[in-house]
Amino acid sequence: MGSNKVAVLVLGMAGSGKSTLMQGLKSYTSRHKLSSYFVNLDPAVRKTPAFEPNIDICDTVDYHELMKSTKMGPNGAIMTSLNLYATKFNEVLSIIESKDVEFVFIDTPGQIEVFTWSASGQLIAGALASSMPVIILYAIDTVRSASPVTFASNMLYACSVMYRLRLPIVLAFTKTDLVAADKAFEWISDPQVLADALQDDSRYLGSMSTSMAFMLESVYSNLPVAGVSAVTSLGMDDVIEKIREARVTYNDVFLPELEKAKQLKAEKLAGKAEEAYRSWEDDWKADQGMDF
Repeated sequence: MGSNKVAVLVLGMAGSGKSTLMQGLKSYTSRHKLSSYFVNLDPAVRKTPAFEPNIDICDTVDYHELMKSTKMGPNGAIMTSLNLYATKFNEVLSIIESKDVEFVFIDTPGQIEVFTWSASGQLIAGALASSMPVIILYAIDTVRSASPVTFASNMLYACSVMYRLRLPIVLAFTKTDLVAADKAFEWISDPQVLADALQDDSRYLGSMSTSMAFMLESVYSNLPVAGVSAVTSLGMDDVIEKIREARVTYNDVFLPELEKAKQLKAEKLAGKAEEAYRSWEDDWKADQGMDF
């Protein structure tokens, strides 16, 4: 497995600034001559994404025609489009593998659950991980995260995505040209400050979020974070640095765990095969009236 190339799955809630972040990454890597390759896995875009992907799911699957012909809803059509594309993803992977680049940025559907909680999303992430380091770049709207409850909810979802895909994650607080990410960083580094802010919210949700904040402290307090404005490029260098650090984390921590899991699965399958063979052998000997 090549150690230099890294696939970056760009995820984020609707309105998080994910698409603008992709555009900013394209502009930054081009301007600084960082070898990169861009893939769009969002079939619902109405026109070619502004970051001009090298590979676009829309060239293969017509989401709007699919929705029209099957009378599916938006989410159902997105999931079906992704499922269809996943069956041919080995061809996409072969193209990606052939490119001599450092970064492969992959935009995902705006309906984040369609990718993170679907079999096709797991298949695509797993296929990439079998070939190269893979990390998650999770976009969080800094403006919305000024609310401690929204911030806590975002962090909870980010942690669930990380555990679901079993990949290292980098948190990118977007739109810092509008609101600085200092408060978010403080809440991450000091859960007591976040708990105090949450307690000021008298609603039940505030109390629940306070419990979540302490429960997840050991997880998200160690996650790499960066504040970034895709409009001004301020903080983009930090995002790239955090991605490179996460690549090292993947190779040092996540890859050994993945290989261990693969080995255990292979041993389990081998054990089942051996058990099935022994059962068949016993049945065959019994049928033959053999003494054993």
